[in-house]
Amino acid sequence: MSRSPTNPHPSLPRKRGRVREGAISEAALYAPVKRFLEGCGYEVKGEVHGCDLVARRGDEPSVIVELKLRFTLALVLQGVDRLALSARVYLAVPRPPRGSRGIVPDAPVVRRLCRRLGLGLILVGRDTVAIVEEPMPYRPRPAAKRAARLIAEFDRRVGDMNVGGGNRAPIVTAYRQDALRVARALAATGPMRLAELRAMTGVADAARILQRDVYGWFARVARGTYALSDRGRGALGQFAEAVAVLAELSAGPTERAVA
Repeated sequence: MSRSPTNPHPSLPRKRGRVREGAISEAALYAPVKRFLEGCGYEVKGEVHGCDLVARRGDEPSVIVELKLRFTLALVLQGVDRLALSARVYLAVPRPPRGSRGIVPDAPVVRRLCRRLGLGLILVGRDTVAIVEEPMPYRPRPAAKRAARLIAEFDRRVGDMNVGGGNRAPIVTAYRQDALRVARALAATGPMRLAELRAMTGVADAARILQRDVYGWFARVARGTYALSDRGRGALGQFAEAVAVLAELSAGPTERAVA
């Protein structure tokens, strides 16, 4: 067994072991995983101080495997707890049949989670045992562009007009806030030229918003002149609370005093 240059601990070989049993149950996972590890030269014992399976090979660090019928939060928490005993902890689950619902254990998002936590992942099929992730230290690659977009969106938004965790109401993004400012101005004054709208609303991207018309809120009535569409008037009612907040925040001290 060779050592990986990025992993201080020797890892299990990426090969498949044969599974003789037909049906897979939680207890039946133990035998094929045990045979696989024994084939790699390990001594294997079950139920050692609460661990489903513990394997030793010479003076190498212990290998701990937790067995479950499905990939669940309970299994992940169990694996994280076992990391206090060994850096070489694997989660072993059956390979689900095609078309099965729920969490697919070898899905990219699940594999990323295991890598992030430093847990290995073993899939047990009807006739194979496959290691799909090794328990290696997690070294995330920064997503600089995504992080910059996150900060830019946060800084551009005015106030807090969304309820975190909601999935029904449309999100009031910074772009939608600017579109609402433009729609509010057109509703108050009627058709306006771009330069006038930009000056009145303070929206630097007013031209792009009107020309792209992502939401269908605006109508071009002449060259460089736009009006509010029926859909735009409906949007002012739909986002009435956001419009009121934007109006309050954009009003000067004198306007607030008069109000």
